[in-house]
Amino acid sequence: MAHSVLMLTTNQRIRSLLEATNLFEEGELDAILSEAREKGQSIREAVLSGSTVKEEDFLEKLAEAMDIPFHRLKEAEIQDEILEKIPTKAIFQYNVIPLAKEDNCLNVATSDPFAPGLVDSLRMAAECRIRLVLSPDEDISATAKKFYGVGAETLDRMMQDDRIDLEDDEGLLKQDLSDLDQEASVVKFVNQIIWEAFKDRATDIHIEPMEMDLRIRYRVDGVLHETPMPPQLKRFQSSIISRIKVMANMDIAEKRLPQDGRISLRIRGEEIDVRVSTMPTVYGESVSLRLLMRGGGLITMRDLGLDHHDSSLLEKMITRPHGILLVTGPTGSGKSTSLYAWLHTINSVDKRIMSAEDPIEYEMAGVNQVQMRPEIGLTFANTLRTFLRQDPDVIMVGEIRDKETAEISIRAALTGHLVFSTIHTNDSASTITRLLDMGIEPFLVASSVEGIVAQRLVRGLCKACRQPLEVDKEFLREHNFPIDRLEKEGPIYEAVGCDECRGNGYKGRTGIFEILPVTDEIRPLVIAHASASAIKQQSLAHGMKTLRDDGWDKVLAGVTTIDEILRVTEDDEIEE
Repeated sequence: MAHSVLMLTTNQRIRSLLEATNLFEEGELDAILSEAREKGQSIREAVLSGSTVKEEDFLEKLAEAMDIPFHRLKEAEIQDEILEKIPTKAIFQYNVIPLAKEDNCLNVATSDPFAPGLVDSLRMAAECRIRLVLSPDEDISATAKKFYGVGAETLDRMMQDDRIDLEDDEGLLKQDLSDLDQEASVVKFVNQIIWEAFKDRATDIHIEPMEMDLRIRYRVDGVLHETPMPPQLKRFQSSIISRIKVMANMDIAEKRLPQDGRISLRIRGEEIDVRVSTMPTVYGESVSLRLLMRGGGLITMRDLGLDHHDSSLLEKMITRPHGILLVTGPTGSGKSTSLYAWLHTINSVDKRIMSAEDPIEYEMAGVNQVQMRPEIGLTFANTLRTFLRQDPDVIMVGEIRDKETAEISIRAALTGHLVFSTIHTNDSASTITRLLDMGIEPFLVASSVEGIVAQRLVRGLCKACRQPLEVDKEFLREHNFPIDRLEKEGPIYEAVGCDECRGNGYKGRTGIFEILPVTDEIRPLVIAHASASAIKQQSLAHGMKTLRDDGWDKVLAGVTTIDEILRVTEDDEIEE
């Protein structure tokens, strides 16, 4: 009876506090509280899912009603002794953060003051009085990640687990992880690393052993960022690396040689493919994980970032009946993405498309994709020879790396096939000289290559926080910026940083392009073995835009910044 009265009193108090926020229409509050009871949701979850109220507005009004502070934690600085007041497990279990201690009372930020037993549990853990502070859920999660590191609660449990022998990490793996027990701490920690990277839109994860530390970095939008990690992480280095090797079907006993593998896993409903590479270093094995898209994330031609002129020119090239179309640029410049976008555009029932890839980064319905396996003789050259007996209309070659692959690709183009491939050069014109240097006859290059696309990826400005920039015109002149277009097409923007872009000022990436069609004016230069500079000047005379020119167009359109264009086109300035 007493329990029922207490529950009634608690529910009445919650209701009166929610009413005091003045955020809900008549009857809306009844529906929210009813839904919370039926679905077993917290009051906070029911409010945010059952109404149009935003979390920040709700917490701000609720803080007023409860007469407690509301804080955003973006720039919060918290002392180490305060962070140690509450166990790591409780921090992540309740999603709270201790902020400061005043008069033997610990201020603790939470996004859900109605969580059952919250204050009592925190009081017992901190051994002092608790004063709640309301903060958005995302602020608390980001602050916990900043101060405790990714997977801190998992590592904390590993530190306290008596079964773990820190001198025998591999023994632990053989005993506990061979059956891929999802509750095992090391398994959970590795999954957390991959999940955090996936959430942050990272393309790569680098796990790098240092003398006194194990550094983990994510590459987001082409730039590496160090991820906050718990300080005791180094103690579990061999367990973490061995776990990744088990997942990728590698030999965990082999630590002297590099290894490659692949992981396919499902975390929180998301299918994630990961390509794994290990490399022995002086302080242990360094591990690189490349996160690959599976299935539905294909980019179309419209998403690449081409302007109308370049898009029209490229569409003509990729719909030709035969010839080679090459895309060039350094590693990580989006070459594979462009190839897939081209294939996606022309993929139809009346075309037989075959691709030789290493690795297969995107799975495409309607395309016959072959994974290269050099260890059993399945190389680009051997696969291409077989392709020619398979009656293809379009062939994609992941990369032209040697003379043999180049020769077979040219033979395919000259016998009526359309061939797409990539090659590593700095710009479009030097691709021709690269093929000639490989030993390909100039007349074969001139007659088979239809076009070359050089590209780079630049980070796109966050539209929520970008700000107009006052620029030094002398600086712009030094870099051949089209100053005369500023008044009509400006302004130029700079990156600032906000919650939406996680403080970077940038969100997502787009391409800048240099498209060189091999025309009747270019072919004689190729046959004459002309220099890359001569070929480029001839192309410029016929209207080709350089990478930097296309970059300036995107700066003027407010898509990216001057700094980004200078960063990725550093070596591409044209000598007048």
